[in-house]
Amino acid sequence: MDYTLIKYDRHPCFSFEVSHKYARMHLPVAPHCNISCNYCNRKFDCLHESRPGVTSEILSPEAALQKYKFVKDRLSNISVVGIAGPGDALANWEKTSLTVDLIKRSDPDVLFCLSTNGLMLPDYAREIIDLGIRHVTVTVNCLSPEIGEQIYRFVDYKGKRYKGGEGAGLVIENQLSGIKSLAVQGVAVKVNIVMIQGINDNHIPEVIKKVKDLGAFISNIMPLIPAPGSLFENLPQTCMKEINRMRNICSG
Repeated sequence: MDYTLIKYDRHPCFSFEVSHKYARMHLPVAPHCNISCNYCNRKFDCLHESRPGVTSEILSPEAALQKYKFVKDRLSNISVVGIAGPGDALANWEKTSLTVDLIKRSDPDVLFCLSTNGLMLPDYAREIIDLGIRHVTVTVNCLSPEIGEQIYRFVDYKGKRYKGGEGAGLVIENQLSGIKSLAVQGVAVKVNIVMIQGINDNHIPEVIKKVKDLGAFISNIMPLIPAPGSLFENLPQTCMKEINRMRNICSG
């Protein structure tokens, strides 16, 4: 795969060169999630929270199309439509895929980006590719079920709820399989990692190496920001000094 073609495309999250030239728009059409992460509270919403995954409304695919048209008419440099929640894009695949299809018919030049926990990637990788989605972000917090069971409270997969190391192992297996399936088909995969001190911080270089070997294009180590109401609400926020130290360690 020729990553130089991706480096200079129109996706501000994947290319530093275009990050100040193009804009992205997130459409909240995916309300349901299939993993309960201990750092997450999807009900949290306030005036100062505008990050992906936090929203004051859920849109139908048809409403998302109308909102896209409204914003595009006023902000012509929008190049990317992202679906990042507030649940998981693939746990709501019918709504996610219909949204992409409707907007693609209206604007064939727009890029699409999905953010997912990766649990359903093996099930939908082929459909993602066939739909023309070329950027996917996967949150991979660990490779070890023993670490994962400290991060994931439960996992709902194909009608069954998994807990502990069994649930975490299922998540990890599907994430890695899905990343490989997408990367070999030319999809630019970005991997996000939430750095949680005392839980997965020393494990992160191993995660970075593994996803790179699978074909991930770029990674992003993010701080734990304790969300009110989450199980990790009383953990300390990961400081940027430690984030940057870890980024330097992994940059090789």
